[in-house]
Amino acid sequence: MTLARRGGLRRGGVAALEICAVAALYYGSAELGLLQQLVRSQVTPLWPPTGIAVAALLLRGPRIWPGITLGALLANLSLGPSYAALFLIVVGNTLAPLCSYALLRSAGFRLELDRLHDALALIFLGAFTGTLVSATAGSGTLVFTNALSTDRFWTTWWVWWTGDAMGVLVVTPVLLVLCRAHPPRQVTPSRWAEVLLLLAATACVGLIDTSSTPLLFLGFPLLIWAAFRFRLAGAAPVALAVSIFAIIAANHGSGPFARHGMLTDMVTLQAYNASSALTALLVAAAVSERDRSQKEIARACGHLAELVSRLSVTGTQPIPPTADSGPRRGPPLAPDADSGSRPRPDSGSAPAPGETRHHSRSTYRPAPPPRRPTKPG
Repeated sequence: MTLARRGGLRRGGVAALEICAVAALYYGSAELGLLQQLVRSQVTPLWPPTGIAVAALLLRGPRIWPGITLGALLANLSLGPSYAALFLIVVGNTLAPLCSYALLRSAGFRLELDRLHDALALIFLGAFTGTLVSATAGSGTLVFTNALSTDRFWTTWWVWWTGDAMGVLVVTPVLLVLCRAHPPRQVTPSRWAEVLLLLAATACVGLIDTSSTPLLFLGFPLLIWAAFRFRLAGAAPVALAVSIFAIIAANHGSGPFARHGMLTDMVTLQAYNASSALTALLVAAAVSERDRSQKEIARACGHLAELVSRLSVTGTQPIPPTADSGPRRGPPLAPDADSGSRPRPDSGSAPAPGETRHHSRSTYRPAPPPRRPTKPG
């Protein structure tokens, strides 16, 4: 009883620590996301807390949902127009990650994200579908409480929804990679040089994107390079960095975001962020599937080679079937009246004394008894 009680207390303590950690991460990332707010100091084009919440649910299960609720409450406590509106916004922010988690689990999502099926599920179910709840609940609440005018509903809804979706697309994969990361072993110097070159190229692209030059498309070669050479471990951080650079450019009104309305800029920004995230996830998943298929083919070839070597050592070779090797069909032999069975005519055994075997297909007659010699005269 004491051991069971200690085990229960330990599990409860671990769960409480996990809930507090999720709440702290949610609140901290919300404060970072609000640095790039666009609508009412509350709606941003990238909402990292949603990505953190979905990753926490995938890694630790639905038991940590109180941490999401607590973090959402702390993040919106000073922003809500009223306590009723605050309650509805917090409920929407909690239900959205839970819906994404349920949809991903029902689709058989794997944390490795090494299948094209997993990438498509994260994009269309986890990001685009599950986050509809929070965007609708949040924007509707702001309109119903007169904190937002009706004509700005769809603009706010669009920014809210795409911000949550981008949080899932660019933040969740990074967290899944970090939770499975391990110290690299047997890495060649050329590989380290390639990593440093990729980091330097990403920094240079960031400087160009945040300047007045409209060269956002330079991020796509980086995404493809990272996905092909480093799989999800390289594609996910680069996609996050490219999205952050585009958001900074949109907030400053530089590059392709200059001299346009907010709705046009948000459509352009989120279309670019979605395209970059889709490119990174799909290419990384496709390359991982190719690598896994090649490994399975190599493993099968190894098994076949081992089988052939064993057969060559033992001298056993498979005999191909011939036309005469099939079973012969014919009328069954009738059992012998005396013994209940009859030997096969071609058995090769010698006949008993006084018997003569007739190699006929259907007869077997005993030899007649020898005649006694007749006496002469």
